[in-house]
Amino acid sequence: MTTTEAPPAPKPYRDSPAKRVLAFLRNTWRGLTAMRTALILLFLLALAALPGALLPQRTLNAPKTEQYIADHGWWGTLLDRLQFFNVYSSVWFSAIYLLLMISLIGCLLPRSVEYLKSMRAKPVLTPRNLSRLPHFAKATTPRDPDEVVAAARARLKGWRSVEREEEDGARTISAERGYLREAGNLVFHFGMLGLIIAFALGKMYTYEGQVIVQANGSQFCNSGIYAYDSFTPGLRVDGTDLNPFCVKVNDFTAEFTEAGQPIQYKSNVQYQAGADLETGTWRDYLLEVNSPLRLAGDRVYLLGNGYSPIFTITWPDGTTRTQATQWRPTDGTGTLNEGATKFDPPNITDPFERRTKQLAITGLFAPDGLLHGGVLTGGGPEMTNPMVAVDVMRGDLGLDSGQSQSIFSIDQSMVDDGRLARVARSNLNVGQSVTLDDGTVVRFDGVQRFVSLQISHDPTQTYVLGFAVAMFLGLGLSLLIKRRRLWVRVVPAGEGGTGTVVEVGGLARTDQAGYGEEFTRIAEELLTGKKKR
Repeated sequence: MTTTEAPPAPKPYRDSPAKRVLAFLRNTWRGLTAMRTALILLFLLALAALPGALLPQRTLNAPKTEQYIADHGWWGTLLDRLQFFNVYSSVWFSAIYLLLMISLIGCLLPRSVEYLKSMRAKPVLTPRNLSRLPHFAKATTPRDPDEVVAAARARLKGWRSVEREEEDGARTISAERGYLREAGNLVFHFGMLGLIIAFALGKMYTYEGQVIVQANGSQFCNSGIYAYDSFTPGLRVDGTDLNPFCVKVNDFTAEFTEAGQPIQYKSNVQYQAGADLETGTWRDYLLEVNSPLRLAGDRVYLLGNGYSPIFTITWPDGTTRTQATQWRPTDGTGTLNEGATKFDPPNITDPFERRTKQLAITGLFAPDGLLHGGVLTGGGPEMTNPMVAVDVMRGDLGLDSGQSQSIFSIDQSMVDDGRLARVARSNLNVGQSVTLDDGTVVRFDGVQRFVSLQISHDPTQTYVLGFAVAMFLGLGLSLLIKRRRLWVRVVPAGEGGTGTVVEVGGLARTDQAGYGEEFTRIAEELLTGKKKR
């Protein structure tokens, strides 16, 4: 008796590590470039942008951001560590942004290639059994096949069509229409991709700054960051290569309702840009709130306005100095304004003595001042009765400390330390003055207007507009155009019959309604030979 050994069991198949890594990368790429993934990433991008609108951003308002963090304790600190106060430059927002661009590119390129192939391909063969199609019509006509085919060819002009002859002698026409629907879909998504890229480039190369200019012929020149009161640069902007131009603010006028609400702000300005800077030519422009000045790739907006009280100080030795510093409104209409106009004493070289004799005029200004029990209130924003209620402070203002401070207020810590003290308080009309204990005279000489300008530079705005228009056009094409196919088979009647048998079949490639009526109209014309009006 002989025994046979069982064959050895086959070894399990195992991929090499390189193949497993390659398969993982391939599947990841397929998942990333799926349209479903692109839509999810687009939703996540919109969701990630919400904190940028709901929370203060450090690049826009650093003091408010720090105050928010301080007010919310550990929660504010946690949000800061998670970059919720720098949303648009955060790692997680940038990651979503980058993944969305990669997903759209990986999704659109293959679709574009397939679309080009389908455009070059001939319409598909006529199905053998047209009666199985959703739309079908059949009739026998006394016309000969050549006449029917010629009529069908004329009726389907504008369709992509091809004529064929089958083995049984039947003649067919395959026609298709609505290819622009897919083109519109691609244009929409490429426009979206371009919009995303344009926004990303805009964050890198744009800049925005604000500056206050006295409306008395004073000038602002876009020569560097130092010329701005606040400046927000893009990621690739260092402020050394700004577009050169100058703006001269000649005046400012405002119109108000009877209730004191502003109706219109206007400012007559002059500007120089390009060759005008070399020739010294000034060009006039009426600057309004919704009518920015566009020049040299930048836009100059009229952002706000206010008042600059004019004070003249006469020291005991006869030296005088006049200064106008902008005071900020305490409300939206400017009926009351607060600020601080600061002076260094003249003819004093000793640093310690100079720091003890600096002067600051602080308080309130009202263009239409009213006194109630010695307290200044504002009657309205119109310049009818300008008045100031001032506290004159003397001592160390901290001007020589090397630290920045607000032009609208004094350093309260200097007051608390006793290094700055009030030496006079008074309500003044234009031309009135107050005399200090050392003989120094502080006179209120009047007021002048200032404007707040915003300068915005965005080299991608034209591209953003173009891509947005492309998106709307593409969306319109994809929604309005219907993709449909139509086939015609023309067969001579068999033995004993007369005329020609005509079969028409139709298939809608989209879910939109309306092709049934179009098919019925075309089929009736092809079967009867009578054109419907």
